[in-house]
Amino acid sequence: MTSSHTDCHYCLQSLRGRKYALRDENAYCIACYDSLYANPCEECKQPIECNSKDLAYKGRHWHERCFKCAKCSRSLVEKPFAAKDEVLLCTECYSDDYSSKCFHCQKAIMPGSRKMEFKGSSWHESCFVCQYCRQPLGTKPLITKDNENYCVPCFEKQFAHHCYSCKKVITSGGVTCHDQPWHKECFVCAACKTQLYGQRFISKDEYPYCVDCFGKLYAKKCAACKKPITALGSAKYISFEERQWHGECFNCAKCSVSLVNQEFLTRQDDILCHECGS
Repeated sequence: MTSSHTDCHYCLQSLRGRKYALRDENAYCIACYDSLYANPCEECKQPIECNSKDLAYKGRHWHERCFKCAKCSRSLVEKPFAAKDEVLLCTECYSDDYSSKCFHCQKAIMPGSRKMEFKGSSWHESCFVCQYCRQPLGTKPLITKDNENYCVPCFEKQFAHHCYSCKKVITSGGVTCHDQPWHKECFVCAACKTQLYGQRFISKDEYPYCVDCFGKLYAKKCAACKKPITALGSAKYISFEERQWHGECFNCAKCSVSLVNQEFLTRQDDILCHECGS
């Protein structure tokens, strides 16, 4: 107030000895100022006079006494609050009605606190931790097992299979042979290192071999065709005096009739049916 403001700018009445308010460098008596410029209170709809505290939020105004929770009526002055459909609520009422519940502790996640979301569920930041080491997961890679979250190192330590060949963790896929896990890329012939995933193979001493290598290294040779006798060939094979034959190769050397389950004779290295031998 200065001595230059002697009359109300609106009603022109003298301001000497009276309170007044300034707006745009013009002086107004209190009554004129309130009628012209006072904001209506959002709660009671009465003007917020210049001698009252005007509390504003998003373009709306309240008397200090009217700035309260719409549900429990507690004052919100200098307290945290939340708005729902333009209605002001204290954080407790808001959380009771609208806040999501923490998947871990089932308590409300209060407005203004940091919320972690994963697979459609929400957590308090302090609850979103590795089930094993209890360290915060934040935005780190994680793996879920039985509805519990684990950081990758802890999951690998607790649950992951390790490749029988390279001993490293198998993170996805894999092959099982004799109850031992393998990476697909590690599942190769023990002799020639050919990839065996999706291919026929024979195992020996817990290691896989392609059919060719197994035949060359370990399979007995058919006395007739000289090819290896393997489990992948005929289901039947015949053994006689330290010699073996494929079932389909165990034939009379003279007439070629099958001798499987038949009587036969031997002449030097040949086998003969009873008729040809006699």
